[in-house]
Amino acid sequence: MSDTSSGSSAAERNDDPGLARINALTSDDFRAEFARCLNVDRWTAALDAERPFASREALLAAADAHAAQMSDDEVDTAISRHPRIGEKASGSDTESRWSRGEQSAVTAGGDAAAQAFAEANAAYEARFGHIYLVCASGRSPEELLTDLKERMDNSAEQEKRVVAGEFRKIALLRVEKVLDNA
Repeated sequence: MSDTSSGSSAAERNDDPGLARINALTSDDFRAEFARCLNVDRWTAALDAERPFASREALLAAADAHAAQMSDDEVDTAISRHPRIGEKASGSDTESRWSRGEQSAVTAGGDAAAQAFAEANAAYEARFGHIYLVCASGRSPEELLTDLKERMDNSAEQEKRVVAGEFRKIALLRVEKVLDNA
């Protein structure tokens, strides 16, 4: 489509600078950048193999479809890179900065919220053997604490699937950030 006055989106016209940037990355650079979104080798390799993406929407659809296939072992590997909810990620790298932003409402909840999360996190970890992972972006401390407590009733198998779903949400948010070069 060469008619740019028709109101088509930037992605449809192939002039999305974020998409052009990620399509032009070397395979190693692409995989490293997307591992910050979801630390699953199969996922980054599958996305890399599908390049170039014709649109932002095509990339997001592929990212979602491949994230939906996370195995329990992939969940375990990916979870090792995430800080506990309510704890600020240390470091000045992009992934730490994203995590701090995604958890900003929780970490701004004050000492009482921090203590409540510390206690709830400890109970969750004792029950499931891994940290509580949730897509915290845009959610209040109260919502997240309620979610954590409700998830304590899940079986270990159910909880792995819930965590995989939360990783999907986080991955898609972060793919948007990569596209926007944030």
